Amino acid sequence: MSVDCVIFGFDTKNLNVLLVERTLYNGDENNPVFSDYTLTGNHIKQGENPDEAAVRILTDLIGKNDIYLEQFHTFGGIDRLTHTKDQQWIKSLGTDIAQQVFTVGYYSLIDCTSVHINDHNSRTVRWFPVNQLPELGYDHLAILKKALEQLQVKLRQEPIGFELLSGKFTLTDVQRLYEAILGTTLDTRNFRKKLAQMKFLVPLHEKQKEVRHKPAQLFTFSREIYEKTKKKMSIS
Repeated sequence: MSVDCVIFGFDTKNLNVLLVERTLYNGDENNPVFSDYTLTGNHIKQGENPDEAAVRILTDLIGKNDIYLEQFHTFGGIDRLTHTKDQQWIKSLGTDIAQQVFTVGYYSLIDCTSVHINDHNSRTVRWFPVNQLPELGYDHLAILKKALEQLQVKLRQEPIGFELLSGKFTLTDVQRLYEAILGTTLDTRNFRKKLAQMKFLVPLHEKQKEVRHKPAQLFTFSREIYEKTKKKMSIS
């Protein structure tokens, strides 16, 4: 059993996913056998449950564990590890890995402008827009697509998107976030009407600073108010 984490981040424009570079060398670092990217993940250690393994993986990579994390699916296809590149990579690790590995998928949400990412076992870690992905190893493209589908469903029901924003934001930031996740353009007037109904969006006595346009009102998300007034919500 293993855990794979789909780490989503938002940079005020794009919904991004954090990927780990996987490059296999055959004695000559100038001529790699192949190079691609994977999600971050690891096997579940003895004595761990999947949730604990996911927290460990995120802490090792990001240096913090107080971020939104949700289990969304389990993947157990018998061909998950059968691709030639994956077999070459597994062989290079020199460890005994079963022919069939089930993995529990988690997605997490972070403000990617406010965290420092640690290189993963000396491998490069990079943010990629979800609509501009490099080649992915294993079945990680399928895992990523499933995570995005689940995120879109949950976003229409609960205000989890605010986990991707900084503590202070404008209504335009919120609209860009929803559009980036849902992959669509929202009518600004209708969207603002729906936001106005969300009592947990609290206006601050502050406006944007150092902007070329007219400074916009800043808001913050109040989880306390949301929990008190919790109800199903719909943006679409």
